[in-house]
Amino acid sequence: MSELFEFLPVSKADMESRGWWWYDFLLVTGDAYVDHPSFGPTVIGRVLEAAGYRVAILAQPDWHSAEAFRAMGRPRLGVMIGSGNLDSMVAHYTAAKKRRSEDFYSPGKKAGLRPDHAVIVYANRAREAFPELPIIIGGLEASLRRFAHYDYWDDKVRRSALIDAGADILVYGMGEYASLEIARRLKKKEPVSALTDIRGTAVAVADPAACAFESLRLPSYEAVCRSGEEYALATKLEYAEHDPVRGRALIQEHEKRFLIVNPPAMPLPTAELDRVAELPYTRQYHPMYEPLGGVPAIEEVKFSVIHNRGCFGGCNFCSLAFHQGRMISSRSHESVIREVTALTKLPDFKGYINDVGGPSANFRHPSCQKQLKCGMCAERRCLAPTPCPNLDADHSDYLALLRKLRAIPGVKKVFVRSGIRYDYMLEDKNGDFFSELVKYHISGQLKVAPEHCIDSVLDYMGKPHIGVYEKFMDKYRRLNDKYSKEQYIVPYLMSSHPGSTLQDAVALAEYLNKTGRQPEQVQDFYPTPGTVSTCMYYTGIDPMTMQPVYVAKNFHDKAMQRALLQWKRPDKRKLVIEALKEAGREDLIGFGPGCLVRPDRGGRPSGKGPKTEGEGKKPRRAKEPEKAPKPVKKAGWARARPRKNARPGGKKRG
Repeated sequence: MSELFEFLPVSKADMESRGWWWYDFLLVTGDAYVDHPSFGPTVIGRVLEAAGYRVAILAQPDWHSAEAFRAMGRPRLGVMIGSGNLDSMVAHYTAAKKRRSEDFYSPGKKAGLRPDHAVIVYANRAREAFPELPIIIGGLEASLRRFAHYDYWDDKVRRSALIDAGADILVYGMGEYASLEIARRLKKKEPVSALTDIRGTAVAVADPAACAFESLRLPSYEAVCRSGEEYALATKLEYAEHDPVRGRALIQEHEKRFLIVNPPAMPLPTAELDRVAELPYTRQYHPMYEPLGGVPAIEEVKFSVIHNRGCFGGCNFCSLAFHQGRMISSRSHESVIREVTALTKLPDFKGYINDVGGPSANFRHPSCQKQLKCGMCAERRCLAPTPCPNLDADHSDYLALLRKLRAIPGVKKVFVRSGIRYDYMLEDKNGDFFSELVKYHISGQLKVAPEHCIDSVLDYMGKPHIGVYEKFMDKYRRLNDKYSKEQYIVPYLMSSHPGSTLQDAVALAEYLNKTGRQPEQVQDFYPTPGTVSTCMYYTGIDPMTMQPVYVAKNFHDKAMQRALLQWKRPDKRKLVIEALKEAGREDLIGFGPGCLVRPDRGGRPSGKGPKTEGEGKKPRRAKEPEKAPKPVKKAGWARARPRKNARPGGKKRG
């Protein structure tokens, strides 16, 4: 495939080799240039190219001056800018605000090749290079920062990225429709100041009357800076109106200017989604990175297929609902089959399709028929805390697709590694998909995200209650036994999410200990821009109910919650003991089967009385009995180490 298609030009020499003496758009990205449909900037570049525009890629430019932006000459129509597949601050920093040492979206995993707040910095350099040229920002970073928003790393409310970047237009969401419409009208020589009526975009104007849609006023930037209640109200309205069918434009005053965020663009229909997915991607990183060690991010997706968009799961800590939206769109079987068939022709294909997924792999159609006419419910979630009575839980179409892919010559295995919504799967009265998932589509372990065991915490997360997970696990074990499979579950857990107290973290540790599970994959809550959970973290208010919520903000408090979920690690022992004492649970410090840690050497938990004779002495080693055969491992919460090359910003947790 890479031998048949050309990369987009990345230099003036590339353009000259094509006979280009001018071009239309400079597309700037904070990632290395990987020509694959999993990389957003590449998709926009290919969409514009297919519409007849000349596009050049400027990947990870030196941002310290405007020279790199001028290197390919002035584009005719504009500069389009994104930070890459991740928010640049998430790419650079851990949840503890420590600088990451590696960047899997950069050649050789080298860190530091993009600036912090990359969209803003790149836009400023582009404006310096081309003062009169339209500047359009987009991608995940711009999308999630389109309103006034709390920035975890600065620990303050920042203005809309559009305002700080000094750009002309912000594109949010997946961006194909808006990007093409902007290009079409700029080509017609419409002034960029007139492009205020495009769905899926935001603009800044002097007069709010310029809004072309029915609109609603949000609390101003100044108001959300002053008041947590106003910030929470703004978040509630932003989510309620984020719907392409019934959503209104939102206006937010920013220091005497008015930010207008137009309603979302409609999801691409199947035929258009097919067309975008089958554009002439080389599915490789650019050869200029070969001497630098390549771009590791390609390894996750090179032999994977995205078959859907959108997620009606609605987890509060996840950015998907605010970026891709809750409405599902999916590709046709024929399109996915063509892509997989093409993958089998690649010289390094070994017979394995690593994933047929998306935001949530097992969503192929709208959650109910009502939304097609009325949009998604503003006050009701499809799955949590309990499934909506109107939910259409049907996996027949997805199952039919997987069966067809398994039958393609050259394909040995087809795996599903994206997030599976187990609560949605359990609602399907036909168990064929669950059975075939276990029988054919798991590569040793399945990743799911129970996140916690305390129902009140799960409510704040927007997740199903723990009983649903236990029901799923029971069925998973039975199916593995039925098919004589030795397959495991890798559970994702989250510590210190808003609403989780120290006592809740202790209860989760007890639950894990009683069930014989010691997970190694634990994520401390990370307040990323634009999410409902980040609003809770900043304001201490649940924006959906406007009620107070407990938040662990102190780094030490967060560290104690995390340590409790990894209580067997020697390096966490002191923190675990401190946390148990602070929670009043010194009964869990001792030698009994229900205890999490042993007491400090030479000391005893309070209330235990004096030592008895012989207590504390090392027992004499008894003669070892003859070893029995090892029992067959059953499917469960396996202690699976994360992959060596695991990276931030992989598949979203559903």
